[in-house]
Amino acid sequence: MSGKYKPQYPRVAQLKTAEQFGQHLEKEGIQLGFDSELVAGESSPFGKAHTLRSGRTIGNAMCILPMEGWDGTEDGRPTDLTKRRWKNFALSGAKLLWGCEAVAVRHEGRANPNQLLLNEDTFSEFVDLFDLVQTTHQEHFGETSDLVVGLQLTHSGRFCKPNDKKHMEPRILYPHPVLNKKFGLSEDYPLMTDEEIDSIIADYIKAAVLAQKAGFHFVDIKHCHGYLGHEFLSAYDREGKYGGSFENRTRFLRDIVSGIRAAAPGLEIGVRLSIFDWVPFQKGLEEKGVPALGSPYRYAFGGSEKGIGEDFEESSTFLNVLKELDIELLCTTAGSPYYNPHIQRPALFPPSDGYLPPEDPLHGVARQIAATAQLKKAFPEFYVVGSAYSYLQEWLPNVGQEVLKTGKADSIGFGRMVLSYPDMPADILSGQGLKRGKICRTFSDCTTAPRNGMISGCFPLDPFYKSMPEYDQLKTLKGE
Repeated sequence: MSGKYKPQYPRVAQLKTAEQFGQHLEKEGIQLGFDSELVAGESSPFGKAHTLRSGRTIGNAMCILPMEGWDGTEDGRPTDLTKRRWKNFALSGAKLLWGCEAVAVRHEGRANPNQLLLNEDTFSEFVDLFDLVQTTHQEHFGETSDLVVGLQLTHSGRFCKPNDKKHMEPRILYPHPVLNKKFGLSEDYPLMTDEEIDSIIADYIKAAVLAQKAGFHFVDIKHCHGYLGHEFLSAYDREGKYGGSFENRTRFLRDIVSGIRAAAPGLEIGVRLSIFDWVPFQKGLEEKGVPALGSPYRYAFGGSEKGIGEDFEESSTFLNVLKELDIELLCTTAGSPYYNPHIQRPALFPPSDGYLPPEDPLHGVARQIAATAQLKKAFPEFYVVGSAYSYLQEWLPNVGQEVLKTGKADSIGFGRMVLSYPDMPADILSGQGLKRGKICRTFSDCTTAPRNGMISGCFPLDPFYKSMPEYDQLKTLKGE
C-alpha cells in the first residue's frame, strides 16, 4: 500500500476527548460502550482476579494474546529476538499469557520457516522460555503464583510455509471456491488424508505433554483465523470421519483433548476460536475491500449464508462441546488475517497485500465485542478473553473497563498493541496514564514485514526495530 494513502475515516488519535469519541460513535452508528472516567488500582475492573475450577488463580483481567513469530531458527528454536518479545510479555503486567505465540506441532505445519516448533529436540528451549517468563515477572511484580502461562499449539493447514518464506505448501481439508484460486491451488489439489490427520492429532498430544513438562499451565488448541483447527469447522463438503456432520467436524478437537487428558493429566486446555467468519474479501474500487463471492456462501463457520453477518447457532453448539470436554478457558476472535482482516483485526492502514477497510474500523471492534458479549451471556461458565481492542488506541482502557464492568468478557486481550507498548497493562492498572508515543496506530508494518520475508516487530514505534535495516526496506516497500 502506497505511503501516500490518506485514510477516509478519522484517526482515533484525533478523537482526544470523551465527548469527541462519543460524538464520533454516535455519528457513525457504532454501538460501543465506554467509560469516560477510569478507575485505577485495586478497585479497577482490570485488577479483578479469577480462580479457575482447577484452583489456579489469574491475578487480573488482562491477557497477552498469542501472535505468530517470524524470528525463530530454521529448526524451530527461539532466538534472542524471540526471547526479547517473551520477556516483554512477562513484564507487561498482564496475569494471563495466552500462549505468547503460535507454536507448530510439526515442521510441515509451520506458517513460516522461522516459526517456533515444539518437539523432543527443541524441548529444552521451551523450558528456558517458561523460566524466562517466570523470572522476569517475579523481578517486576514480586509474585508468580497468580500468573497463568499457556502455549498455543497449531498446525497452519491451508497457510503452511514451512521451508520458504514466499512459497506456500498448503495442507487443505477441502477445495475452497475462493481460497484455492487466491493462493494458486487447482480444484483437484490433494486433500489431507484421514490417516495424516490422525498423525497430526498424535503430534498435538505429544506437544502438550512436552508443554506440561516444560512448566506451562495450559495449552491452547487453536481453532481460529483459517488455520487447520478452524478449517475443520467449515469442512461441510469433506467426506470421511473428519467432515460433513458437526460430530465429524469437531472430531479433531475432541480426539486431541481426550488424548491430552490421558497423557497429560492436570494440564489445563483452552481454545482460541473464531466465533464467526465472513466470506473472503478482495480489493474492489479504490482498493476498498469487497466480498470475493456472492451469496449463498456456505463456508463461514458462525456466519450467515449471505457471506456477511453472524449466525451463532453452530458456534453455540461448539461451545457446548467445550463444556462437555470440561474446558473453561475461551479466547474469542473472528475471521482470518488472510482473507477478511477488517473483521479480524480492525485497522486503518492495511498490510501491503491487503485492502483498504470498507468501514470505519471501530465497527469491527464493536462487532467482536458484541459477539463475545452475546456468547458470554449464553455461556457464563467460560472464562472469556476478548480480542480486537488494539484499534481503540487511547480509548482501549475506557472501552475495556466498560466491557469488564458489564460482564461482556472476563479479560481484555492485548495483541499487537504490546509490541510497541509492552507495559501498557501495568500503566493502566497504575492509573498513571498512557504514554501516547508508544501507542500502536495499526500501521500494519508488523504484518507487512513478514508477508515480505522479513522479521516481525513494531518498526514505526519500537526504537529497537526502528534501528534495523528492515525499517528502511519497509519504507521503500511502502513507497515512503
